[in-house]
Amino acid sequence: MAYSIKAVSSIHDIGQACWDAAANPYLSDPDCGIPYDPFVSYHFLSALEESGSAAAASGWAPYHLVLDEDGETRGVVPMYLKSHSQGEYVFDYNWADAFERSGGRYYPKLQISVPFTPATGRRILTPHAEKSDEYTEHLISGVMQVAKKLDVSSVHVTFATKDQYDKMGELGFLQRTHQQFHWLNNDYECFDDFLAALSAKKRKNIRRERRGAIENGVEIERLTGADIQEQHWDAFYQFYVDTGNRKWGSPYLTREFFSLIGERMSEDVLLVMCKRDGRYIAGAINFIGSDCLFGRNWGCTEHHPFLHF
Repeated sequence: MAYSIKAVSSIHDIGQACWDAAANPYLSDPDCGIPYDPFVSYHFLSALEESGSAAAASGWAPYHLVLDEDGETRGVVPMYLKSHSQGEYVFDYNWADAFERSGGRYYPKLQISVPFTPATGRRILTPHAEKSDEYTEHLISGVMQVAKKLDVSSVHVTFATKDQYDKMGELGFLQRTHQQFHWLNNDYECFDDFLAALSAKKRKNIRRERRGAIENGVEIERLTGADIQEQHWDAFYQFYVDTGNRKWGSPYLTREFFSLIGERMSEDVLLVMCKRDGRYIAGAINFIGSDCLFGRNWGCTEHHPFLHF
């Protein structure tokens, strides 16, 4: 077989059909064994690029890899040339400082990840096939070649699945661990079923907090698909910016990003908006996978006890 690997400066150079065939084979075969992941979809990553959220000007220069076999795309890697460590949710500033103090140049580095998204998922993207391990090894070899050509200090793969984490360890990557908390639906048919699994004290506290969240006249709306309009994005963006300004000083996502995902992947979005006295005061954005709901950003312009994610 004739393999070729190339690096491109925009996901558009690969195209939606080729990218999604490798990143989300679930779209064409729901029984493929790989769940749908909205964060590695073409629509999500291209919206980050087009909106300027993840672009060279913001320190996230796209450097995606694509593997072809006899002219057919067999794998892709979402990769970025980084000039800083912001927006990764893995804090390597001490590593950078130590590297610089020892006489090295830590930046630029190569980052294989979904920008601004600490959700675990596949990072070396190949269709489910007999040769997926072989394709993965070719792609990682291509990453190493790019790293050598660009003379970067390091390559980082963040929030990878356990099997890819193990595979990269076998191939010589240093491995670091982190911790996440996931809520699992243990066949609950309604919220009361979930509460029944808790102690009486916890049930009482949760019911009290849920009442308290809306006792000041707060109305909660759940919007998805065509129900999400630009007015909702306008309001939500203000919530998002407010949270960013208070927590880390510089929100990563631009206003255009939200319009783009609303236009292209609104069925993958659950927007929870809270209204009081006829105006929106808080909101949270969630992304919908085939087997998981991912809560991402939250913000508000009024404080109400217990009103949060």
